[in-house]
Amino acid sequence: FSHLIGRVILLEYFSGSTLIGQFPRACATAAVLRTKECCPVWEGDGSVCGALSGRGFCRDVAASELPHGPQYPHSGIDDRERWPLVFYNRTCQCAGNYMGYNCGECKFGYFGANCGERRESIRRNIFHLSGAERRKFISYINLAKNTVSPEYVIATGTYREMGNGSNPMFANVSLYDLFVWMHYYVSRDALLGGPGNVWQDIDFAHESAAFLPWHRVYLLYWEHEIRKLTGDFSFTIPYWDWRDAQECDVCTDDLLGGRHPLNPNLISPGSVFSAWKVICSQSEEYNRREVLCDGTAEGPLLRNPGNHDRNRVSRIPTSADVEFVLSLTDYETGPMDRGANMSFRNVLEGFASPETGLAVRGQSTMHNSLHIFMNGSMSSVQGSANDPVFLLHHVFIDSIFEQWLRRHQPPRSRYPTENAPIGHNDDYYMVPFIPLFRNGDYFLSTKALGYDYAYMMDPGLQYIEEMLNPYLDQARQIWQWLLGAGITGMLLAGIVAATVTLAYRRRRDRRGTKRLSSFGERQPLLNSSEEEASTSYQTTL
Repeated sequence: FSHLIGRVILLEYFSGSTLIGQFPRACATAAVLRTKECCPVWEGDGSVCGALSGRGFCRDVAASELPHGPQYPHSGIDDRERWPLVFYNRTCQCAGNYMGYNCGECKFGYFGANCGERRESIRRNIFHLSGAERRKFISYINLAKNTVSPEYVIATGTYREMGNGSNPMFANVSLYDLFVWMHYYVSRDALLGGPGNVWQDIDFAHESAAFLPWHRVYLLYWEHEIRKLTGDFSFTIPYWDWRDAQECDVCTDDLLGGRHPLNPNLISPGSVFSAWKVICSQSEEYNRREVLCDGTAEGPLLRNPGNHDRNRVSRIPTSADVEFVLSLTDYETGPMDRGANMSFRNVLEGFASPETGLAVRGQSTMHNSLHIFMNGSMSSVQGSANDPVFLLHHVFIDSIFEQWLRRHQPPRSRYPTENAPIGHNDDYYMVPFIPLFRNGDYFLSTKALGYDYAYMMDPGLQYIEEMLNPYLDQARQIWQWLLGAGITGMLLAGIVAATVTLAYRRRRDRRGTKRLSSFGERQPLLNSSEEEASTSYQTTL
């Protein structure tokens, strides 16, 4: 309760701030925007970017100058072009294993005071989590939904509407909704000027090469923020292995919410998610009014799995589909967009057939098919992250990406350096992240980023992790009964053993007396008596 009170106070404290976008609050004042220098002080040593401790320095942003593809023919129209130069041309550039907008944190996979210790986290199948672990996951994301982001806010207007930074337009948002807004912002249409005048063939995180690296960083950063919020630095997002599923297996009240008994489009009132409100789900309305999503609640979370357009999605992807995708050798091909053939990325994303590898129109496969199958908030690209199923789904997509990387071991040169759609070249910084991340830097194995997947681990470790955990969970649930039974069993065994031993000694004494009178022996044969005693004790116990 006191924890929630603190969150309310935090909300009130930040409600009057003049801050910006998915940007650090320290960089969001009008004064900082005018200088275009986002180089905050690290409190650890009181220096800009932690320079006194060798963590980083304030330097010019070197945005890529290589050409992008013809899908977006405009220039100087959209705030996301050559990210983040519209807002900042100087930021903290961190050294070694340091990360963060002020270099005050550790890179993914590192921890410790000086970020010198390695940590490998394990993402696990949600059905292999214990009951307590499932409840903890749900409570964490619900806490994030109801906690104002302490470090970031969202932009409610374009840079032009802000008077080039002199008239900031911002809104506070919960930590969960921050990531919903990020997914909206990276995939929204470009506003060309005037109501309804938009350019739709633009997306900085979908329909080309950056789809997989961008979502990889997105999930890592999501875990990173949840760990800071909860103090649980072992937290990872579980995955939903949907291969060959016939229904939404995770859509139950003890997981991500069952179906409402009276309205199939809503979440069951028995689930905490029935109280969730969505944001950034009305893209057509934003385009009509020529505005950005401002984080205002727009209604309940919607989901109606299975009641979708069967002509567009005939089934949930199968194991055979995944295996075909993994067999493809080229990461990107041709135009490097949704029309690419025999492209691992394009087939996995769901714009091409997992049976032929050829691009298809009017159908959604693989990754896309799960979004359509959910038939609700998930089925809109810009607002899809409102549904927590998004997280479990994308973690499994990331695991397929990881399988492909380990199988084919492609060099970084296989990732496109130029002529991909805008935002997708190797050196392009990911929109709208501050701190900055380059696409090509995350075209590498999870091992280098400090995490792994349970089903890809060593078979012996995998068996322990995946197969024994449900039984260990059962044992944890009845441990008190087991302890009592064990103590009782020990007492009974002790009583029986003492009784048998006493009876045996009396019998031995009688035999010894008889033998002494018959043969004159003063003690029994040691070998014979030891064998008899041992056998009697073990059998009784």
